[in-house]
Amino acid sequence: MRRADRLFQIIHALRGRRTALPARRLADMLEVSLRTVYRDVADLQRSGVPIEGEAGVGYVLRKGADVPPLMFRPEELEALVVGARFARAFAGVRLAAGAATAMRKIEAVLPEALRARAEHTRIFAPVFEDRHQRDFAQVIDRLHAAIDARQALRLCYCNLAEQPSTRVVEPLCLAFWGGKWTLGAWCRMRGDFRNFRLDRISVIDDAGENFEDDPARGLRAYLTAVSRRPHAPG
Repeated sequence: MRRADRLFQIIHALRGRRTALPARRLADMLEVSLRTVYRDVADLQRSGVPIEGEAGVGYVLRKGADVPPLMFRPEELEALVVGARFARAFAGVRLAAGAATAMRKIEAVLPEALRARAEHTRIFAPVFEDRHQRDFAQVIDRLHAAIDARQALRLCYCNLAEQPSTRVVEPLCLAFWGGKWTLGAWCRMRGDFRNFRLDRISVIDDAGENFEDDPARGLRAYLTAVSRRPHAPG
């Protein structure tokens, strides 16, 4: 379990309790050591979460406290809601589902005033359930999975001059430019980093291999390169 998730679970376990929750029970619930629980609770207390108690006794949230688990300000919460809506509209099925689940978890423990703010955010990203959008969402998911797995891909690509070519690439990241998506990758044919517009990719095939995490052609090197020439075409 990630540390951020663990801190969330500690606060969630303490909310609404009238009696102290022993550290041992928290440790068993989270499947971590007592030492880890003590350290996490101390970090939460230092960050302003009103947890009372001590090692050997147990912990409770201070009476009357109604604290969102991550201490969101209204504008921070609104940013999360807008981000979740954009993920649902533009970022593929996988991330859309993740964004929806995350928002349900956050909203479940929000105070009423902040929950109402989240529900009435007036920035939208409409989703049109047509075949083109479904197909494009699958492309995003396919490329996202290949990036995670360091899976080399074979692309059929047509550049801005309408010249078709077949490229074997090492996919590194996806970028949304407010209208177009691009795939950032190491192109083996060019021997350099390239950006490929997704709407100009006609075929995506598995190249049959996984590539190594080479710093010379990895994500950090790509970001450095595109900061110097951000519109390097495929």
